[in-house]
Order: sequence, then structure tokens, then C-alpha cells
Amino acid sequence: MIGVIVKPNESFEKALKRFTKSCEKNGIISDVKQRQRFEKPSEKKKRINTSARRKLLKEIAEQHKKRLY
Repeated sequence: MIGVIVKPNESFEKALKRFTKSCEKNGIISDVKQRQRFEKPSEKKKRINTSARRKLLKEIAEQHKKRLY
């Protein structure tokens, strides 16, 4: 369970910002967004494949840029 201890003379907005940042760091927000709706196994597989393809193309592009210089 994530918790934030509010320091003396700290505004609510700052404490909320620290809490949100700690949730993002632990991956809770992205997990909640994924679970908002049901994803069929075929859709999940397709999403994983497309993200892997994008990642591979990005790495190839970076390698190509390094060769040009």
C-alpha cells in the first residue's frame, strides 16, 4: 500500500503530487488504465506485437543515425 506522510506546513496539492508521482513510479496508474476494460487475448497479443515492432524499428533507426556520423 502506498502512503504519503504530509510534512508540517506542506500544502495538500504538494502532498497529492508526491502521492501521484509515487503511484506512477510503482506502475499503479498504468495498471488501472489497462484494467478499465476487458481486453481479449487476441487484442492483447496484437498490442504486444505492435509495441515490440515499434521498439525494434526505433532501435534500428537509432543505429542507422549513429552510422551516418
